[in-house]
Amino acid sequence: MPWTELRITTDSRHAEALSDALFDLGVLSVSIEDAAVGTADEKPIFGEPGEPVDQMWDHSIVVAHLGEDMDAALTMAAAANAVGIAVPQFELVTVEDQDWVRLTQSQFDPIPISKRLWITPTWHDAPDAEAINIALDPGLAFGTGSHPTTRLCLKWLDAHIAGGETLLDYGCGSGILAIAARKVGAGATHGVDIDPQAMVASRQNAEQNHVAIDFFLPDELPAGEYDVVVANILTNPLKALAPMLASRVKAGGRIALSGILSEQADDIFAIYGQWFDFAPKAEEDGWVCLSGSKRA
Repeated sequence: MPWTELRITTDSRHAEALSDALFDLGVLSVSIEDAAVGTADEKPIFGEPGEPVDQMWDHSIVVAHLGEDMDAALTMAAAANAVGIAVPQFELVTVEDQDWVRLTQSQFDPIPISKRLWITPTWHDAPDAEAINIALDPGLAFGTGSHPTTRLCLKWLDAHIAGGETLLDYGCGSGILAIAARKVGAGATHGVDIDPQAMVASRQNAEQNHVAIDFFLPDELPAGEYDVVVANILTNPLKALAPMLASRVKAGGRIALSGILSEQADDIFAIYGQWFDFAPKAEEDGWVCLSGSKRA
């Protein structure tokens, strides 16, 4: 069955309100897109975990999928009335039904991290059967290996885990970093996330990869220090968590921090430099990974 997609051109003041009104009217789904996507005016917007996004694109497109019996013009008029504005410009697009599972799977190919480490979706054969292959599918939590921050951390782990180190993955998401650490030789490994869904995803992914990892919500994490702490979150949480994360690293141990835009690196260097001597930063597509050793 084809779907009817309603695409509404609006501004930053009304995009979210229109989305809420459309949801109240019973549309199947709503999303907001940058009207300039794919052009030189495209503007990335990055939110911090657990914090509201306080900005929106100046020119936005609200995309709503209508139920089978919904009248587009009436739905649009009712949404505009609820927001208190004139009916904005909109268009209707027919989206043909597809095998959405196959379409989604086709967008995720195996990802090479290094000569010996790959992230491979379960529906793909491993490109290199002799390599260390982490079986991971897109799912409930962030982290498939496709984002630069995840790749930077994976490369760091592959290069620096010698074998047997205790490790804490703080903000574990899908568990990908903790799983990779175990696969390349880390010893006892813990993962932490604030999202209960991440706990579900991480445990499933660890089981799928046949590695033993203990996952915790923050207030459940046992006391203790680790040889290695890795945190792939974002700058504001890294700032707030700095004393706690530093206290979790043994003297002489190492920390790796990512989720940091290049222009934010100096702020993190300044804060964590109280405890750590840093190596040169690693950078990819405007994101950096900072790593250092804790002073005795």
